[in-house]
Amino acid sequence: MNIYLIQVIGNFINFLLVTILSLFGVLNSVDTEIKNNDVSKNSYIENQTIKYETIYQYNEKLPSNISKVITKGEDGIVYINNFDNTQIVLKEVVNEVVEVGIGAQGLFSGKLTGYGPDCPGCSTVGNVSCRTREGVNHSLINDGITYNDLEYGDVRILAAATNAFPCGTIISVDNGILEKFNAIVLDTGYDMRNAWNNNGFVWFDLAFPSQASVTNVSNSTANFSVQRWGW
Repeated sequence: MNIYLIQVIGNFINFLLVTILSLFGVLNSVDTEIKNNDVSKNSYIENQTIKYETIYQYNEKLPSNISKVITKGEDGIVYINNFDNTQIVLKEVVNEVVEVGIGAQGLFSGKLTGYGPDCPGCSTVGNVSCRTREGVNHSLINDGITYNDLEYGDVRILAAATNAFPCGTIISVDNGILEKFNAIVLDTGYDMRNAWNNNGFVWFDLAFPSQASVTNVSNSTANFSVQRWGW
């Protein structure tokens, strides 16, 4: 028999066999469905940055020319699985807090002098005229010429016109001779009040251990920047 004819007949028989088996669902029964049971392969995972917000707090004790950061802001990070919408906080967001002064502006220029507790007319026990935040008398002789403020730490003591610069006022002092420093108004004097009341002239007197130790401030011109009004 012709070889070509034999091949044609064989292909025809195979076709019939496949057709018959398909009609009875035999081939479908041997199909294997491969499923991916690892659902995580279909998920989308990302880390998302949460930007911090800035919160402003207004403080009348701060001069209007001052603002300061109380809490520094930090962005947060969140792990997000978009397949099942789960979220895990990897780092908490920290909002920034900024304190803004709304008090009277606090930039002045004027005169800086010095005095000791043994100055003419001073208290014999060296007590300053203002009471401290704790409500006690401070003696320049017994307690020293600095005061430990809760916010600014150890600061020098100043005498001032307390009707203009209330007790507890913190002032940054720069007379170009001494290194710039912070001081607190805890004392007053007639000459300073008179200078302010008569012509608005700013005069501060810096406390020293004694009159003899006063140095680098005698009638010097200085710049004063109020950091806090009163207590």
